[in-house]
Amino acid sequence: MKNEYQDLIKQTFTFPKGGFDLNDEWLTFQGIPLKKLIEKYGTPFRITYLPKIGEQINKARHLFNQAIEKYNYKGQYQYCYCTKCNHFFHVIKEALRHQVHLETSSSYDIDLIINLLEKGILQKDLLVIHNGYKTKAYLEKIIQLQNLGFKNSITILDSKNELQRLRQVQPKNKIKIGLRMATNEEPQSAFHTSRLGIPPDEILPFFRKEIANNKQLELKMLHFFVDSGIKDNPFYWGEFQKATQLYAQLKKESNDLKALNIGGGFPIQNYLGFEYNFEHIIHKIVRNIKNTCTEEMIPEPDIFTEFGKYTVGESSAIIFEVLEKKQQNDTETWYIIDNSLLNTIPDAWGLKEKFILLPINKWNNEYQRVSIGGISCDHTDYYNSEDLNQEILLPKYEDGDPPLYLGFFHTGAYQDAVSGYGGIKHCLIPSPKSIIIDRDEHGNFIDYIFSDEPSSDTLFQILGYR
Repeated sequence: MKNEYQDLIKQTFTFPKGGFDLNDEWLTFQGIPLKKLIEKYGTPFRITYLPKIGEQINKARHLFNQAIEKYNYKGQYQYCYCTKCNHFFHVIKEALRHQVHLETSSSYDIDLIINLLEKGILQKDLLVIHNGYKTKAYLEKIIQLQNLGFKNSITILDSKNELQRLRQVQPKNKIKIGLRMATNEEPQSAFHTSRLGIPPDEILPFFRKEIANNKQLELKMLHFFVDSGIKDNPFYWGEFQKATQLYAQLKKESNDLKALNIGGGFPIQNYLGFEYNFEHIIHKIVRNIKNTCTEEMIPEPDIFTEFGKYTVGESSAIIFEVLEKKQQNDTETWYIIDNSLLNTIPDAWGLKEKFILLPINKWNNEYQRVSIGGISCDHTDYYNSEDLNQEILLPKYEDGDPPLYLGFFHTGAYQDAVSGYGGIKHCLIPSPKSIIIDRDEHGNFIDYIFSDEPSSDTLFQILGYR
């Protein structure tokens, strides 16, 4: 009796699930026939499926609004997208199509917003949250944006010193600001308190001394973010309660304060058995804020989120061909793919992130334990364990067989930002071609190459050979 790969998956997980299914023994992703893309474009390639972005936005918005209605919550829900997670025009344009607001991290983000304004993609009533370290150039760009007519621009002070730097750029108009509360980190972290934000016990004295009587400033928002994400555990809810209590204290002294920003932190599916009760968590967030405001006898704030990875992570995949099987000893089998994991999925290498790894074909073959190796000369260019599992099991493959194709899925967040899009890479291995996939008005797939692999001439020009 053969132990087929598809039997392994179906016995271990609920399958089909999460946009994954089989069609004539070939994997489909979000209904996309990956076999046709491989035949049309060859490997390696990265795909971005734009409709998934809207699905994620609408899911979170629906659940928050559902909770707001259930608990008779008086504030509104506002969805912000973090540009730093994926800066590409087609991604931000798609997010804006679903009426999101934006969160920025650097001065270049302001140029990006101005460019989108000139293209007619966004309007000046867009709400923009300015996070990150505020250099002089960044603050000057924020003031430039406000002078252009962006009245809903909120500058989040990450430290008390940023207020002094803000004064130095001499804004002409009243400035809307927020205060970021520093949160503690989970016990296993390398440090106890995040470097981001102002310690909570310093915020109220700082407000009273520097902001309360300053006619040029309006405190609009309290911001906090737990770096390990929104988890249903005592640690997260402890930090959450600390923030809501601080909001209540500030609100009693500030009529302008109307928003509580809980940052990002919603997870994405990084293995087939992924389970996360979004509805339960969102209802608990809304209910807890409501209860605190009722106890403290203050109005409920508007709730802001800044979802980046959650917005775009599940929209993308990278497809490779296995070039060669290498049996290095009795127990270690390597599948060598046609690109570099170090280059294309850098956070798997640098941050030990895990992704959904699935074969595209050969699901009827028996399976074996393998390691995945890239074609660079670096010994760290490998991937050999999946989330919640210390081994990778894939269909058996022998040299001379028809090609085996592999896909790393839900890679839409940070990969290009961390590795650097295009340009020179380790061992001069080029970035895979990038394919955009959308649907037309009839629901049919539309696919096109956004960018091809860079040529040697392009790389030599960057390196000074041209």
